[in-house]
Amino acid sequence: MISKLAVQLYTVREFTKTAKDFARTLERIQAIGYPAVQLSAVGCMAGEQPEVDAALCRRMLDDHGLVCAATHRPFEDLLGNTQAEIEFHLTLGCAYCAIGGLPRAQYHDRGAQGYRDFLRGARPMAADLKTAGIAFGYHNHAHEFIPADRPRKTCYDILIDEGEFMAMELDTYWAVHAGADPVALIKRCPGRLSVIHLKDKEVHPEEGPIIAAIGEGNLNWEAILPAFAAAGTQWYAVEQDRCLRDPFDCLKSSFEFLRAFDI
Repeated sequence: MISKLAVQLYTVREFTKTAKDFARTLERIQAIGYPAVQLSAVGCMAGEQPEVDAALCRRMLDDHGLVCAATHRPFEDLLGNTQAEIEFHLTLGCAYCAIGGLPRAQYHDRGAQGYRDFLRGARPMAADLKTAGIAFGYHNHAHEFIPADRPRKTCYDILIDEGEFMAMELDTYWAVHAGADPVALIKRCPGRLSVIHLKDKEVHPEEGPIIAAIGEGNLNWEAILPAFAAAGTQWYAVEQDRCLRDPFDCLKSSFEFLRAFDI
């Protein structure tokens, strides 16, 4: 078993809408060989009265020999219900949570000042999480790489340079899609990349540039994976936002490719 690979459950979100489907999905993930998952877009856990709460989810993970390596949680919930979020993660036995992006109108659309306001507001919440043993991280897309204060300085640079309290859940596809060098980004964030997202990028003859299973695209994994290891990455979350074939087959393909690396 590879000890540091996880499945970002957004990849199989269509298979987690009910508790029964969720259990079957966990079974299939474990059968491939993954030891962990990241909870994101799990339909049966959504809403005020979810079919699967944190305690039941923990039992289901335990039943399938899986751990919760990380979560994606709404930024508004983390700010407004910090203690409830802490209890949620402690119940899961999960020591890492991230947001999948900023509310765009409130923060991103305001450019550099919006990102600085985000960091200012997130700092106390992240400190409370840290006291409880939970790290707070930020997951990027491509839009964070727009220009900020001056030419060649981006909003993502602000997150790296001024958000030292925060982990960087670097997404390899979106960084490359934005024209950034993932290895250069990794080298700027030693110790802050405990959980990251592995995504490949290929050029499909009909679809154009798309997210691919790991090893089926053009990313330079021989350089990227050792850079993550040197930066102290603990969990490599495999994610594919959209799959052109069965997503479990994509997850298996990614797993088989990554077995050749010492992860």
